Amino acid sequence: MKIIETHLKGCFIIEPTIFDDGRGSFFESFNLKEFEEKAGLNINFVQDNQSISQRGVLRGLHFQKGEFAQAKLVRVIRGKVLDVVVDIRKNSETFGQTFCIELSGENNKQLFVPRGFAHGFAVLEDDTIFFYKCDNYYRKDSEGGIIYNDESLHIDWKLKEEEITLSEKDKFLKKFNYFELKNVFQDVF
Repeated sequence: MKIIETHLKGCFIIEPTIFDDGRGSFFESFNLKEFEEKAGLNINFVQDNQSISQRGVLRGLHFQKGEFAQAKLVRVIRGKVLDVVVDIRKNSETFGQTFCIELSGENNKQLFVPRGFAHGFAVLEDDTIFFYKCDNYYRKDSEGGIIYNDESLHIDWKLKEEEITLSEKDKFLKKFNYFELKNVFQDVF
């Protein structure tokens, strides 16, 4: 497996080694020992989550605060998404910067999202299965979120505005600047 650090420190693209033959294909989707050696991180995943969504669904940009901050390892089993992260670590040299990657059931790439990041994805194909591991348990009263169309983040979600479907909760998220002014990002992790 190849592990490539993005321009956001601690955020890694993981590309598996895929073995194809007449029967089909095989790859190791995660190996803790190899991940820790190559990424230089110690991680303990405690929760797996999965969603199935139709084209146009946009989930995010979500984060967990304080002791319930989460690192995630995200991948697509079937279909395709544009996966997006925002560095919300107040003391990071890339604070406020974004990274986007297409994850699909075809390319089998994964993204490791460290604690201190907001995360979201836009579904680009019907019946997309999105799967992720978390290193901490979800807690509703520790969740936060940044509105997907905050112009200060300059995110091209690869969808037309009229195609986008949001949850009721995600329709009313605040802009990045709101959290910055309220010093919420101090308590992210």
